[in-house]
Amino acid sequence: MKATDSQEFVSDNTEQSTDNTKLVPVAESIRYRRRAQSAEKQVEDLSEQLSQAKSDAARISEQLNEIQLEQNLIRKLTAAGTVDLETAVLTVKARIESDNGADIDDIIEQLKKEKQYLFHHKDTYAPAIKKTAGAKERVQNSHTVLERAAKKAAMTGSRTDLQEYLKLRRNYL
Repeated sequence: MKATDSQEFVSDNTEQSTDNTKLVPVAESIRYRRRAQSAEKQVEDLSEQLSQAKSDAARISEQLNEIQLEQNLIRKLTAAGTVDLETAVLTVKARIESDNGADIDDIIEQLKKEKQYLFHHKDTYAPAIKKTAGAKERVQNSHTVLERAAKKAAMTGSRTDLQEYLKLRRNYL
């Protein structure tokens, strides 16, 4: 080996070491940077979507709890014999909000005592549906209208009375 050969060998080694530390070509570097930026943007978008989904889930959960509470109130107030259900539900909801953690049954009992007009009285039961002034009652003097028409048709034997009885029977039955 000559001295010049050893010098070439050394210079080759130094060139190889500088090649290892060479930078990536500019086009490739730009491409990597764009990919990194798009990945960062995608992460931001996904984290924003996640936070939106969490807030939506919390809102829907709160609505579900409110609906379940209202259904429970409606069931209990109906069982208690409420006349005006909407007013009773709103009153009980307001009391629940003002007395955090209050028992629903206790509030209903207290409401029964304080606002008796919202509930049916056991001794004076009034039907929930009343007929309007224009509607005729079926029962008059302990006989129904249909029974009276049948008796009249049987007594007179008239075709018009029979037709009236049949018309009433069609309407009432």
